[in-house]
Amino acid sequence: MEPNAEEERFSDDEEERRKRQRPPSSYGSMKSDSDDMKEDGLQESQCDQEVAGVLNRPAPVLPRGEEAGVRLYRPASPETLYSRTTMQTKPPGALVLETGASDIECPSEEEDEDEVLINNSPEPPEPIELEDEMQIDDHGQPGKMHPEQDMPHVFKTIQQTLTDLDKEDLYKFKLNFNLRQSSDLSLQQMFEGDLLDFVDRIIAMFGLEQSLSCTIATLENITKHEEAALLRAKCKKALIRFSLMQQFVRDCQFVFEAIPEAGKRARLDDIYIEPEICLCACGGVDSSHELRSPRQAPMQSPHPDSTVSLVNMFRQRKPDGRPVRTVVTTGLPGIGMSIAVSKYCYDWAELRANKDFQYVITLPFGSLWNLRDREDENDEMSMMDVIEYIHSLCKSKTYLDAEDCKVLLVMDSFDCYRTLLDWKNTPIINDHHDPAKLDDLIVNLIRGTLLPEAQIWILGRSAAVSQIPSQFVDAFTEIHGFNQEMRDEYMRKHFKTELGNRVVQRYKQLPTLRILTRQPFICWMVDEIFAYNYKKYRDYGRDPPKLTPFYVNTLVVQTNRRLEYYYDKPPMCYNWSKEDQKMLIGLAKMALKMLEQNTFEFSEEDVKHHGLNVMDVTVLSGFCTELPRASSGKRRFSFIHSTFQEFMAALYVFTLFREESKNALEHSRGTWFPSLQQPVKTSAGLVQCAIDLTFASPRGQYDMFLRFLCGLISIENNRTIGGNLYERLPLKDQALFSPEVKELLRRTTQTCPADRKENLEECLREMIQVDN
Repeated sequence: MEPNAEEERFSDDEEERRKRQRPPSSYGSMKSDSDDMKEDGLQESQCDQEVAGVLNRPAPVLPRGEEAGVRLYRPASPETLYSRTTMQTKPPGALVLETGASDIECPSEEEDEDEVLINNSPEPPEPIELEDEMQIDDHGQPGKMHPEQDMPHVFKTIQQTLTDLDKEDLYKFKLNFNLRQSSDLSLQQMFEGDLLDFVDRIIAMFGLEQSLSCTIATLENITKHEEAALLRAKCKKALIRFSLMQQFVRDCQFVFEAIPEAGKRARLDDIYIEPEICLCACGGVDSSHELRSPRQAPMQSPHPDSTVSLVNMFRQRKPDGRPVRTVVTTGLPGIGMSIAVSKYCYDWAELRANKDFQYVITLPFGSLWNLRDREDENDEMSMMDVIEYIHSLCKSKTYLDAEDCKVLLVMDSFDCYRTLLDWKNTPIINDHHDPAKLDDLIVNLIRGTLLPEAQIWILGRSAAVSQIPSQFVDAFTEIHGFNQEMRDEYMRKHFKTELGNRVVQRYKQLPTLRILTRQPFICWMVDEIFAYNYKKYRDYGRDPPKLTPFYVNTLVVQTNRRLEYYYDKPPMCYNWSKEDQKMLIGLAKMALKMLEQNTFEFSEEDVKHHGLNVMDVTVLSGFCTELPRASSGKRRFSFIHSTFQEFMAALYVFTLFREESKNALEHSRGTWFPSLQQPVKTSAGLVQCAIDLTFASPRGQYDMFLRFLCGLISIENNRTIGGNLYERLPLKDQALFSPEVKELLRRTTQTCPADRKENLEECLREMIQVDN
């Protein structure tokens, strides 16, 4: 080839690249200059005919009366965020002169001489950056993403990468891209307009994430590996953010309520009601009671002076005005901590809130515990290795190294990490690339020596998170559950029919249920049980509901969840071992002892005295919680509600009588009652002992205990517990549930003091009422 010919070809290629490197405009809405595009229009027409021949599609038809290459009109493409930004070419107060108009009026001398004159050029100036005060979302938060993750950067990077391709490679790229997205993008759309139109169109149609990923994959497919690697490197932060968002949308868009069951997932947005989140710690135990007056309640739950919304969890400030780094959130079992995490991550993934976080990375303590179990004694990992283990798509090791990196690490279920961490003797680790033991990494992460610029959100049950030293926590929050309006909204939202209103009216008939339904878990159970009964019984709803079935179901569900979350039992395949049964019976025995002592608090020593493991009872069981420490610093615990303690006490008395024919009440109150002097052989005799104890307790200490004991004697509730806590009774042995108990309650109701009559009627209804 002659040198002149080579130079001419090289200059033509340079001219082609220069034309494709025009500054961005309002892509999809601007005309091309006819003088500069004549030759290019002819080539585009020939290219369209070649493509049509390859794929057996007709070539694009030009409008009648126009020759190819005279004037190309950009197709009207959907307006994107980047299009709207780049169309802001007129500063406030500017006067625009339409250069194509024939009757241009010059401004009069009376007008302000400082007014800006701007020609309406085909190529607009650079986009105007919005002011920071305008970048605010609906929650009053910063709505501006990091520049390397926002649309302008990704748009320009894709455009620049494709501009560097020669005409033949660009032709191949568009063909391959079309084959990947053939169902959404026609071949005609691929080739009409110029490169800016193409990039604008694919982002408007597929979004940033899919457009960027498909562009990289298509470059790899046409063997443009260097270009693909360069594009991947320039958009590394955006790609990692996209992968995290994809995972959250996939994992959090649909959730199971309480019990995982195939085919019963629900959309998170359809069922989620944000609970009250308080900026204080009071143990979360509601002191209200159906029968006891507030003055006699053993604990008072302080009403917080302030609350915080979920999306603003990390908008709190320290006393010195700096943002909080480490936030600890706790609450009762079943109060909704895990679903709150799902909602937070899902809103971030959908760009609804907290856009200024470059990355939100979940590090569940359950996954960390499994990783710890897999380690050998000498195995060590860096913090980045741990993140990559949990999020396999985050392959890059350096994306957290930047000084301006704003990242949130969400560490849910602290109680799943079933070991005590050494907060004093753990060596200091400063570099998140240095390998170390997993325990040491977690301690240094919470300390703030590892990833000090990252913000940390730790969630767990009170007895578990209490081991974290207070000097490492900037804010302590507690989920208090639903208020009255939230409960009603949840139940109506759950059904979306008139059935929701009927369920709301029904649960309010029972004062204890009104108290317990502040827990979302109990709300779900109320919905399930009432909805089932409304469908099963024609006249359901006339009588108030029974109470015992809710406590029986809570016992079964929480024990099964304990086996699944902490002991990796597969869902719906739970078999309670002898150790599980022994733990529940021991916990129920301790509850009876506390009832006899008229106390609702217990200590670690009380747990050990009954031969129980402190961790199993206070953290893993799901029936207890830790209270704020007293001035002495001693740890205090209680059941999730005083009525649950009374239920567990009744469960122990009934189980001991059923399995061993023993009366656990014979030591209560000494030998005051004649009924306790005689051996108890029937369930009626056992109930008579409980009635005597109830009448001898002026404060109503045993009233709810008696109600639960009568409820447990009914056959229906024993079918629920039977097979779990003890073996099911054969039909011939069901004389335990004697009609004598019902007759005893009827006679006692007629002769009892007036202030005890209502509770005895409730006891009788727990036994004879068929529905729940």
